[in-house]
Amino acid sequence: MVMENDLGKDNVWKLVWRIAIPSMLGQFVSVFYSIVDRMYVGNIPNVGDLALAGVGVCGPVVTMVGSVAFLVGVGGSPLMSISMGENNMEKARKILANCFLMICVFSVLLMAVVLPLRRPMLMLFGASEATYPYADAYFTTYMFGTLFALIANGMNQFVICQGFAKVGMKSVILGAVLNIVLDPIFIFGLKMGVTGGALATVISQMASAAYVLRFLFSYLVPVRITFGGYDWKIVGKVLTMGFTPFVIIAIDNVMIIAMNAVLQKYGGAANGDMLVTCATIVQSFMLIVTMPLGGISGGTQTILGYNYGARQTQRVKDAQKYIVMLCAGYTAIMFVLARLVGPLFVRLFTQDAMLAEKAVWAIGVCTLAIIPLGVQYELVDGFTAIGKVNISLPLSFWRKLVYFVALFILPAIWGAEAIFYAEPISDVFTTMAVYGLTMNKILKRRQVTQ
Repeated sequence: MVMENDLGKDNVWKLVWRIAIPSMLGQFVSVFYSIVDRMYVGNIPNVGDLALAGVGVCGPVVTMVGSVAFLVGVGGSPLMSISMGENNMEKARKILANCFLMICVFSVLLMAVVLPLRRPMLMLFGASEATYPYADAYFTTYMFGTLFALIANGMNQFVICQGFAKVGMKSVILGAVLNIVLDPIFIFGLKMGVTGGALATVISQMASAAYVLRFLFSYLVPVRITFGGYDWKIVGKVLTMGFTPFVIIAIDNVMIIAMNAVLQKYGGAANGDMLVTCATIVQSFMLIVTMPLGGISGGTQTILGYNYGARQTQRVKDAQKYIVMLCAGYTAIMFVLARLVGPLFVRLFTQDAMLAEKAVWAIGVCTLAIIPLGVQYELVDGFTAIGKVNISLPLSFWRKLVYFVALFILPAIWGAEAIFYAEPISDVFTTMAVYGLTMNKILKRRQVTQ
């Protein structure tokens, strides 16, 4: 077994860099192949804009299903990192075994519950009679790959939390490359339309899942997947830890669903579908901001958790300082790119001049406050990494509450297009004051507690 990174001894800045960058790139590639899906769908002859709106309605529902992977993966991996930092490898193995079982059980339950309810769900979440056939075709096909999606995303967290960020990145790249190759073959070559796009995604996730499982069952990792040692207490702790990232992702997608519904309501029969299509393009760009950002702040949780478990609190402080710098730097770059390449990005999805103009404007609005958002991501994930969900969860809820209030008030006063300002309004809230008041106290207590 060759360790890629020594979480307790390597230089902190180099360690952050070696884990954050592969995690960020892995998420960037993951977003890229999601965008490629939408790009090809948007260019289907004659029905591209309607098909894109249908897939856009599916987006938040699909991601909500995927958030279960983060409930288990991001819930269990910090606990496993802390146990490894405490040199309690038996407990770490039990955590991994329980999490693998949870992923498998949740996959079956999700398909059994969600598939029969797909029509009322999709209609409630912003589909119209015109876009529903496309939404239904994409969503139904995608749901049959739920197990692969949850394993690929959830279990990959246990690869990264053991210091193998490059392996985690490779699993994502494998799926991305395969999806990019299969998309045009299925959508255009075999004339399967949106069903082909979903099928390409399912096959790609199957490949990523196989790669992750092969690694976690091997002797290349300190903690392998084993069977047995199942414990309701561990399950409860994982669910408690994972509740914050799960709720964040779930509410983010409820926000998108609510946005689609409100756009349909205030846009009316004339503009509702057009505005939903516009929002789908904007959401695609925002994924390029938030998913790699989450890769930085989420991937590096293992550094914080491991050193918190080992009571090396100065390394926790140093690491978090560097991670904040990376998050702020990344969002600053994306702020500039939104204004420089926004028109080129939009043209990947549509050739309709009016729709393109509206989407470019909306991207500019939604990215107004992404730099403070970058800082908030890391500080919230930092609290989660050391097990302080009692702090991270209220901070996350507050931002979502601000968004929802703005989402319903703005269009009632200024019309449908004002909805896009809800994003920057919620992003200006940061957690720096709470962090400054609490983190040092938490780390001091950890330092003296045996």
